[in-house]
Amino acid sequence: MCAQQTNKDAYSLILEAIDAGSYSPGDRLVESELAERFGVSRTPIREALQRLETQSLLSRDGRSLIVASLDHNQMAELYVVRTELEGLAARLAAQHATPEEVSLLRSMVEEDRVLLEDPQALARANRRFHKQIHLASHNRYLVQQLDLVHRSMALLASTSLAAEGRGDRALAEHDRIVACIETHDGDGAYLALKDHISKAFETRLRLDSEKAEL
Repeated sequence: MCAQQTNKDAYSLILEAIDAGSYSPGDRLVESELAERFGVSRTPIREALQRLETQSLLSRDGRSLIVASLDHNQMAELYVVRTELEGLAARLAAQHATPEEVSLLRSMVEEDRVLLEDPQALARANRRFHKQIHLASHNRYLVQQLDLVHRSMALLASTSLAAEGRGDRALAEHDRIVACIETHDGDGAYLALKDHISKAFETRLRLDSEKAEL
């Protein structure tokens, strides 16, 4: 049991570091350095790296493991899947969310307004908001699939919320999603969340195109 918990901790620690941007696409991950950084032995680190490689979050560069990157087509494919699954989660949340879950979603929208000047903090809050919708769907299999999608989202080096004005618009979109869930409007919640993800994807494409011109 202890060994399994250690393995889980090592995996989670590395995944969280990638998600937080401590390791970016192309960065090399070294067992000894990770073991020292996280204060665990090399065996659970090695097993965590193997698991991350199996999930395509890491790739091989010769004998080294590096954080994987997504090309344009992979990113587009990821957003197609994410859009549909997120929309389904919102539809189910409108049907099954408890009053307490709806209240939490509403409070998240209000509380996140103070983060508009901090894109990284807003991105973390955004992930929490979406995760709460996933949980409010009350469908464990959908939650599992969305967890996989969001792990792959960690391979995108930047957040679309860094674009000027995007944070404010994203919170307005969150507000519409929660309003539909509050009124048990499954179709409306589905469409509102799909539109939200579509706008985030469009913003990311614009940011990438501007970066390519530099």
